[in-house]
Amino acid sequence: MRRFGPQRGHHGSEQADVAFANVSHESPDNIITEKDASRVGVYSFALLMFAAGFAAVFVLSSPWLSVFTVLGSAAAGLLLALTLRVAAQWEHVALLRFGRFRKIAGPGVYVVVPFVDSVAMHIDRRTITTAFYAEQALTSDLVSVDVDAILFWMVYDSEKACLEVANFPQAVRRAAQTAVRDAIGQVTLAELSVRRRQLDHELQEFMAEKCEEWGISVISVEIRNIKIPKELQDSLAREAQAERERDARVLLADVEREISEMYVEAARVYNEEPGAMQLRAMNLSYESARDGKGVLLAPSSLADGFVDLGKDMAK
Repeated sequence: MRRFGPQRGHHGSEQADVAFANVSHESPDNIITEKDASRVGVYSFALLMFAAGFAAVFVLSSPWLSVFTVLGSAAAGLLLALTLRVAAQWEHVALLRFGRFRKIAGPGVYVVVPFVDSVAMHIDRRTITTAFYAEQALTSDLVSVDVDAILFWMVYDSEKACLEVANFPQAVRRAAQTAVRDAIGQVTLAELSVRRRQLDHELQEFMAEKCEEWGISVISVEIRNIKIPKELQDSLAREAQAERERDARVLLADVEREISEMYVEAARVYNEEPGAMQLRAMNLSYESARDGKGVLLAPSSLADGFVDLGKDMAK
């Protein structure tokens, strides 16, 4: 497997970092945050807990109805909503107790002790797609190219993702950018255009090894587009056209050589076997008469030749 490491001297524009309070997908086309519609159920559960706590305390204290009763009921509802929480099916929640890691909770209902426990982050366990770019990356023959790629990955160990690296989506994207730049620096422009699938596989293996310590599994890396400078496109097109013309001429020369060898062999056979020459002449005459729908006139000497040929074959 090709080893990739940090490559110095290349400066690619980095996409704006997407800070995440819970889950962040850094590619603009696949951002999942707390505002996503899928979290409506989570908010609904919190509202339900608040209503249940408020109603329970309010009913129990209704004989002594006052402003303090309403405030107490609201406090009880808020306390219950902060204590009982719910995580989505694809979600894990990292909990801290007095600043120290406590456990990974979810999916489903989990308990948070108010003022004691705190939620560090929500971790999405689904497959995440991250688009990233490597601009003005140099190939081994010093050609500057822009590469557009996409990374498919997922968190398989939520505890490692929470504790081993800060802002793991950002770390994954930056590691992928560095790996792509280094991979491009080890191949020529011609190799880059024909070895894309192999580079995808090598990048996937490198990223999988790199991200394993963060509790992240890299599924695949795909190079989507390679953009070369416009001034090089015309020269590459002319080079490709010249290459195709050269191949065509070589093929034509090989065919002509094979045909000439066949003619030489036929001449040798006709020279050694006069009867073969006569049969060939008759065949050509027959084809001419058949296609033209004419009459074939053959000299008597040609007929005598067939008689002699028959005698020779009889011997």
